[in-house]
Amino acid sequence: MRNFIVADNQELTRFALESLLRKDEENVVYRAFDRARLVELLREHESAVVLLDYTLFDFADEEQLLIIAERFNLSDWILISDDLSPQFIRRVIYSSHQFSVVFKDGPLSELHEALQAVGRHTRYLSQRALETIITQQQEDDKADNILTQTEREIVKSIALGKTTKEIAAERFSSIHTVTTHRKNIFRKLGINTAHEAVKYALRAGLIDPSEFYI
Repeated sequence: MRNFIVADNQELTRFALESLLRKDEENVVYRAFDRARLVELLREHESAVVLLDYTLFDFADEEQLLIIAERFNLSDWILISDDLSPQFIRRVIYSSHQFSVVFKDGPLSELHEALQAVGRHTRYLSQRALETIITQQQEDDKADNILTQTEREIVKSIALGKTTKEIAAERFSSIHTVTTHRKNIFRKLGINTAHEAVKYALRAGLIDPSEFYI
């Protein structure tokens, strides 16, 4: 017997998932309409399989999702959605082996394969998810070649929350020099804010997510 938690607020999809899971009479299926109920159910069934549409749920960001998954580390998760950003997919996949990924517009066979995989406590990534990860990696590699070593170091400092004045002091440079580097970095990466620089630094592995989120 395996416990399943369907956390999808799209009624038609939820009905289809529950019907599919209940074809096996040994499966027990629960519903969660928000994060609080999801946590409550996981407390009762720590090794449950969660079928989650992240985009329709009340998670503030992927960090909240990862914290809950780590807290209930016996659980398995199948993320099933219409659309997930490349950054999101890479973050959750690289952070935890608990997550499988399929898309709602994919073939039904992928969901069956995902369910079989989590039944063996292994991860499943759909073809689209794999292609998304590979494409994002290629884009990141291209961006890495654009930045000089100095610029990469400054991006890391920006991502860690250091001010222009602090970066200049650490590098024994003038504030004007660091400001110029910053402008060049933003232009090369096609970004406009420090927040976007943080996301780039996470994707490129310039900072450790656990270090950043302390």
